[in-house]
Amino acid sequence: MKITIATKNVTKTYGKGEAALKALDNISLDIKAGESVAIIGKSGSGKSTLMHTLALLDKPSKGSVLVNGEDASRMSGRQLDTLRNKSYGFVFQQFFLNANDTVLNNVILPLKIAGVGRRERNKRAIEVLKAVELEDKAGSKAANLSGGQKQRVCIARALINNPSVIFADEPTGNLDSVTGKTVEDLLFKLNREQGITLVIVTHDKDIAARCGRQLHIKDGKLTGRGEI
Repeated sequence: MKITIATKNVTKTYGKGEAALKALDNISLDIKAGESVAIIGKSGSGKSTLMHTLALLDKPSKGSVLVNGEDASRMSGRQLDTLRNKSYGFVFQQFFLNANDTVLNNVILPLKIAGVGRRERNKRAIEVLKAVELEDKAGSKAANLSGGQKQRVCIARALINNPSVIFADEPTGNLDSVTGKTVEDLLFKLNREQGITLVIVTHDKDIAARCGRQLHIKDGKLTGRGEI
């Protein structure tokens, strides 16, 4: 399913009174299906908060997030869980892998949550591990992988439900330049060849420059959204 995402006057505030922090300030934007979008800004600018809001991991204090034109605040908890599990994939700077479990078991986790049978889970896991060139590591413990391999496992896990959108928060932040380039190339290949929408939070100017559009954020406000 193709997915469009929009925000309308989204504000996110943490705390109350004089201690309140406005992480997002009246942000309106549209992301079309199949786009590659970079969210860039300094630490504390609100870029991760914006991605979490777009991905429905966090709720705005004011304003609305629209998915295919439907206000996410009107969706039930079950609808939101289904949308995130079936249509969204997530890749973070931290790997969030179970280090003592196998690569295969880490990858199939979203399918276990979705109630997919064991045979189908394993079949699909091997397919996505092939896509990231880690099929031979299926039985290895995650703890025994290199940083780049761990991140590719995370991408495989993000792919296992055939998502329409991948949200990536500093996906190469913990990797050396050569390994980071491998992960970066893989993400953009998925965008280019499979039409998966790519939303990347990044400090890396080179990654941002590869995206079709940049959203610059400063002090919770969008300051630019130019085509590259």
